Amino acid sequence: MEQSAALHDLIIVGGGPAGLTAAVYATRKMLDVRLITENIGGQVLYSLNVENYMGYQFISGPDLMDRFEKQVEKYNVQRTFAQVKSVSKERDAFVARTETDEEYRSKTIIIATGKRSRTLDAKGVERFVGRGVSYCATCDAPLFMDMDVVVLGGGNSAITAAYELMNIARKVYLINRSPWTADEVCLEKIRDAANVELLVGYQLTEVKGDTTVNAAVFRNLTDNSLISLPVTGIFIEIGLIPNSDVVRDLVTLNENGEIIVSYNCATSVPGIFAAGDVTTVPEKQIIVAAGEGAKAAISAYKYLLKEGKHAVASY
Repeated sequence: MEQSAALHDLIIVGGGPAGLTAAVYATRKMLDVRLITENIGGQVLYSLNVENYMGYQFISGPDLMDRFEKQVEKYNVQRTFAQVKSVSKERDAFVARTETDEEYRSKTIIIATGKRSRTLDAKGVERFVGRGVSYCATCDAPLFMDMDVVVLGGGNSAITAAYELMNIARKVYLINRSPWTADEVCLEKIRDAANVELLVGYQLTEVKGDTTVNAAVFRNLTDNSLISLPVTGIFIEIGLIPNSDVVRDLVTLNENGEIIVSYNCATSVPGIFAAGDVTTVPEKQIIVAAGEGAKAAISAYKYLLKEGKHAVASY
């Protein structure tokens, strides 16, 4: 096991909008910061169109995160690209351990690990992942040119996927068990599309195929009848799960697995802060995550000053 000898002022786990913003704010406060993340961008990398981030009338998710990263690179942020498997408290330090058994120690820590796609437990789904079943429309939509596909889900991510696919696929079925919860402005983009069909009250029961998908079977939740759609692609957009496992036994979570935070991003453990989609902050938006990242960094800085662990003032 490798272990860093340095005791950082702050470790930030996660490289999405919250983590990257926290890194900028913390280094501007002259803190010794280490950012540990698997990638830069997180879930935003899968956003084709971002139309509600102030300062940009339109920008793609990857382009926005590229701008975030370039801003981080202007500051003295030590970066480690790895997956953190656990966070613990040992005496006066927090220890972040990676999947490669490296250890990093700090006086404070910010958890900004975001969320991941919720998987669907239906017959054949797991078998056909990568062979017609996808959890990323932005990644895989171009593979389904002039084909018939299904998008599962009723939130903004499902509507966005359907919008992207309707310009590529021949036919798009947008199917959900219950009425749509997406913003009306998103629904307007697909409602009148000639090649999009909306079905409510159906549940996927089976994915069929040989080497790749060739059909999806659905059960009508009203009368239990079955319908089979001859599709070659199934895009699952049924929500996200918070990536809070690394601190599950350390801080308090709510019933959904989100980290419970106060107004200043503090968790139930002094010195541990959290920001972005992994927390109980209700609105899961890029701009909100970025703001929470800024708050978490400022809160960590104030905590260090209060505890006498950092004496440098910065404005």
